[in-house]
Amino acid sequence: MNRKMRLVPGLILFFASSAFAQEPTPAPSPAPKPAMTRSQSQKTIIATERKLWEAWKNADLKPYKAYLSADSVMIGDSGVANKTDSMNQMSSMKCEVKSYELSNIKVTFLNNDAALITYQGKQDAMCGGQAVPPTIWASSAYVKRGGKWYAASHQETTAK
Repeated sequence: MNRKMRLVPGLILFFASSAFAQEPTPAPSPAPKPAMTRSQSQKTIIATERKLWEAWKNADLKPYKAYLSADSVMIGDSGVANKTDSMNQMSSMKCEVKSYELSNIKVTFLNNDAALITYQGKQDAMCGGQAVPPTIWASSAYVKRGGKWYAASHQETTAK
């Protein structure tokens, strides 16, 4: 009997430890999204730049909130502005955009997560009661974060 009493706690310990040692089978993880190809990234960057121009034309700040990086920098005639300041300027300065056209678009990849888009813009618009330059050369720097491309900087120079 004494021997059986010593065996029972040992068997309980053995079965309990084997029950706890089994790990539940994890649910299969979803397959990771394949990385964007350069061609896909190029199309995304160009489409995003066009969406931002269309947002300017329609006085719609939502695309700027969505597509500008949190640390974005805009460079213009009045200086350098961060995302918040540039969005405040856009909301306070009323623009009437009759038309615009982007051409000579080129995307240059600096690495897998950074690219520069350059192009010529033609525009027929008034902002704050002043005509904007009819033709500009522009560049925007894009960064990829979390698999999504964001505009990190924008600069324009009046064409001569």
